[in-house]
Amino acid sequence: MKKILLLTTILACVSFASPYKKCAGCHGANGEKAALGKSKVISDMSKADIVSSLKGYQDGTYGGPMKGLMKGQVAGLSDADINAIAEQIGK
Repeated sequence: MKKILLLTTILACVSFASPYKKCAGCHGANGEKAALGKSKVISDMSKADIVSSLKGYQDGTYGGPMKGLMKGQVAGLSDADINAIAEQIGK
């Protein structure tokens, strides 16, 4: 019973975790950093620009020096995840 309760708790935490959490390491907790000194400051971007950029990274139509790295980072994001990130960080 304890194992089932523990597993349920872990799964609940994962399902409610912010999709932005993995971005924060490079972009900062609020998107305030230029990731690795090369990216735009994403907190300055509009929600629409964030969505467009993330989808562009996914399909390979967007990006500068970090294009290869970002493609891997966004590959598993759903449209809902992308919209949640834009809502959390964008203007």
